Amino acid sequence: MRVFLLAFALIAVATPALAAPDASASKRGNKDLKTYCSGDAVTFCSGDDPDSPEMDACFKKNMDKISENCRRAITAYKGGGGK
Repeated sequence: MRVFLLAFALIAVATPALAAPDASASKRGNKDLKTYCSGDAVTFCSGDDPDSPEMDACFKKNMDKISENCRRAITAYKGGGGK
């Protein structure tokens, strides 16, 4: 669950400023998560704060719908101990 928090906090980077909080202030995630999961965050979780448990729950709920590249980035992030 912690991985989801870290992974998806930075997803809102691609989200317009009015649609989601500024993810650049987030301290979670890595470059690959931002790159490969931003679109999924906008599509499935745009109303959620990227640093919130709601974002984690949204991604967990939609895991079967998110892009393959995002799933791979999450797996790699988890495999690297969240770094």
